[in-house]
Amino acid sequence: MDATAPHHPHPMIRLSGVSKTYGDGTVAVRQLDLDVGRGELVCLVGPSGCGKSTTLKMINRLVEPSTGVIEIDGEDVTHGDPVKLRRGIGYVIQQVGLFPHQRITANVMTVPLLYGESKAHARERAHELLSLVGLDPEQYGDRYPHQLSGGQRQRVGVARALAADPPVLLMDEPFGAVDPVIRGRLQEEFRRLQQELGKTVVLVTHDIDEAVLLGDRVAVFADGGRLLQYDTPARLLAHPVDEEVATFVGAEQGLRRLSVTRIDRSQLEPAGDLAEADLDTTVPVGATLEEALSLMLRHDRPAVAVTDGQELLGVLTPAGVHRSLRAALRE
Repeated sequence: MDATAPHHPHPMIRLSGVSKTYGDGTVAVRQLDLDVGRGELVCLVGPSGCGKSTTLKMINRLVEPSTGVIEIDGEDVTHGDPVKLRRGIGYVIQQVGLFPHQRITANVMTVPLLYGESKAHARERAHELLSLVGLDPEQYGDRYPHQLSGGQRQRVGVARALAADPPVLLMDEPFGAVDPVIRGRLQEEFRRLQQELGKTVVLVTHDIDEAVLLGDRVAVFADGGRLLQYDTPARLLAHPVDEEVATFVGAEQGLRRLSVTRIDRSQLEPAGDLAEADLDTTVPVGATLEEALSLMLRHDRPAVAVTDGQELLGVLTPAGVHRSLRAALRE
């Protein structure tokens, strides 16, 4: 598969031949073709200085491209009014940038008020969004940013970016400044939120684990702003296009593949053949191999029962996990 092969006939975001060369001759991004489908979450990943943040900033023209065309929802936005463009795009950065002297509700109200909404409607919208990101407005709305934890401030940043109900959300290392436990919780909640709201999201991260956990597709960049591979997490881990991608994905790619490979019902065995299996130890058929294997290890079982929510479909053994991984490699 070509790293930059178009995926959607009518993408929400399309970058065609986009480059950024600075005055001193430094090439930040080189001839980039990238499509992001409507409602898709795409992660841009790569080492520091590989052009992923520059790419994100070119989409909302905080950085102007040197060459190429950027289209959003079929409209060429390369030469239009950048301020108008940004009003239709939510933007979340690592250091959230909340207004320190404004209460949390007022911070989230900022964008709706700029758009001319009444204070009452803007406040109502802010309270809805705070609830949506898991912050009770009654408890947190009147606090100031310094009275919140890093993870809570990050949630407020997401709420503020959603306040104008933008179809496109750009996120630059949004969970990078919080501790690992909180980060994992924020990632899971954000994935659920994105699926619920159907936003088109482009997220920059240096963390391959975050990219394969969150992304519908992952774009791997290299130094000099080159796009090496653009693929689903499962295909990226199973079929790195070259040694450079394989090295970046790392030695743990086999373990990471467990987290993105779903249970293959054709690899299940009849429950009757495994009397030892505790059939109370069950996973749904849509679970990942990692979830199934973790359950086996945690409960010291030779297999886990797999159900479709109502019926028992069979049991998955470690051998079945191995066969499922092998089958995924052939896809």
